[in-house]
Amino acid sequence: MRTNAVSVRSKVLAARETRNAYLFLLPSLIFFVGFVIIPMILCIYTSFFDSTMGKDVKDVFIGFDNYINLFSDKVFLKALANTFLIVVVSVPVVAIFSLWVSAAIYQMNGKLLSIFRVIFYLPVVTGSVAVTVVWKWIFNNYYGVANYLGKATGILDKNINWLGDERFALWCIILILFTTSVGQPIVLYVAALGNVDMSFIEAAQVDGATPFQIFWRIKWANIMPTTLYILVITTINSFQCFALIQLLTSGGPNHSTDTVMYYIYYTAFKLYKYGYGNAMGVVLAIFIGVISAVQFFAARKR
Repeated sequence: MRTNAVSVRSKVLAARETRNAYLFLLPSLIFFVGFVIIPMILCIYTSFFDSTMGKDVKDVFIGFDNYINLFSDKVFLKALANTFLIVVVSVPVVAIFSLWVSAAIYQMNGKLLSIFRVIFYLPVVTGSVAVTVVWKWIFNNYYGVANYLGKATGILDKNINWLGDERFALWCIILILFTTSVGQPIVLYVAALGNVDMSFIEAAQVDGATPFQIFWRIKWANIMPTTLYILVITTINSFQCFALIQLLTSGGPNHSTDTVMYYIYYTAFKLYKYGYGNAMGVVLAIFIGVISAVQFFAARKR
């Protein structure tokens, strides 16, 4: 009888804890459903319509026409190519640089390590507008720091309009995105490297392993979950690059810095083609999902 009473009491306690947990989650769940799930469903639904969201204009069902038109839209294809270039360049560079810096500083004493983490993480917590203003001044074609240093060192003969020249504008965006993306990975890698079991490293040293072998066989293997998270988050952030484009170039010059996110904004909120813009959003979500799945598969195999 006593065992049954304890079992019943445990079930009641578990049910109460579950109920309380859901009550605590309810505000966030309402927000998530209202501002994420429902908009996602509406996005997919309206992507099959010629939708302008106008009161006097009725949405017209056009099936897959928006998706078909996307891949004959030269501006969209250009924006897609720019987006993939940003992802292909920034994701591995951010991951490799962050790992290199973290491996160099994670064994430093507390104060010095904190200083480095603050330096690298500062651009992350600084407002995007403030960061953009600073970089706009750096790349100014008349009095910018980039042109001044280039001419002072003899690299440049004359001023370059960095953000107004098709040859340089997108690479400037990638550089700025890099500086604002390395802070979080460095903090995560420092924490991950600090949690690697030292007994494995000491055993490898006794067996005569080189520093490279210790890093590759022990440290790298132990921080693989962190690497996977960094790759996925950096990939998503790179695909969703928008604020820098909006504040610095507005997609110019000649669509050379257009990204899919910016073109979605321009199409939906400037041209009022919500159905067409939502079709781009669905395509972008599919690309992000596929690439993230490939990263998960590759990391699990590793």
